[in-house]
Amino acid sequence: MAEPTRPLPNPNEADTRAFWEGTKDKELRYQKCDDCSTVIFYPRRHCTGCLGNNLSWQTASGQGTVYSYSVVRQSYHPFFRGRVPYAVAWIDLDEGPRLLSNIVGVEDPLNEVQIGQRVEVEWEEHENLSIPLFRPVG
Repeated sequence: MAEPTRPLPNPNEADTRAFWEGTKDKELRYQKCDDCSTVIFYPRRHCTGCLGNNLSWQTASGQGTVYSYSVVRQSYHPFFRGRVPYAVAWIDLDEGPRLLSNIVGVEDPLNEVQIGQRVEVEWEEHENLSIPLFRPVG
């Protein structure tokens, strides 16, 4: 029986294509409005601050802080079933965007993940893209 695989996003979706292309080179990209300086994530065609469409791509350092998290103790998806318990966290990147990801590199997420904890990106490589996951720093 084949090992279950992670569900992957569509890397050819118009709004997010540049983000997923960046992950091939382990670049964590976000958008910034050139008119009002609003930081935008998840990728989209318009600014969430002024509704303009003059957006540029920036590359984050991959460093951030856990804003909030939840520990998943039960999963019905075959890929995640063998990984419980695991932490899903909102990560505040140092550059401003907040994104949702998994915390990896911990054996006991109930006791090893904390709000305010410093994390850094770790890439899970796939054929056409990489998934940004986060590992505690230190």
